[in-house]
Amino acid sequence: QVQLVESGGGSVQAGGSLSLSCVASGYNYGTYHMAWFRQAPGKEREVVACIHTDGSTMYADSVKDRFTISKDNAKNTLYLQMHSLKPEDTAMYYCAAGRWVGFAWPNSRAYSYWGQGTQVTVSS
Repeated sequence: QVQLVESGGGSVQAGGSLSLSCVASGYNYGTYHMAWFRQAPGKEREVVACIHTDGSTMYADSVKDRFTISKDNAKNTLYLQMHSLKPEDTAMYYCAAGRWVGFAWPNSRAYSYWGQGTQVTVSS
């Protein structure tokens, strides 16, 4: 059974930092690209960052230079380091795994497996 379990969310003041983790199990972790998405109330789910199986990374413009995505294949774990957080970063954050078949990396349909999410709240 495939599982993606996020942790590390919480509340922080603007300018602060948080680190998210996502532990994967039940599938061949190394053969799937990974990503973080987020969804704020009343808004569509949007990609935050992704990491290819080869380790290359891509970021949404809104988080570039503030967030860092990384992974540890030995631990089947995906990470998201978030710095200089802004109130507009407030959202539920989800990790996802996919092979990007038929859809480009920012598209949620490119991902087959999803976690349940972890809440990040940034106050001004």
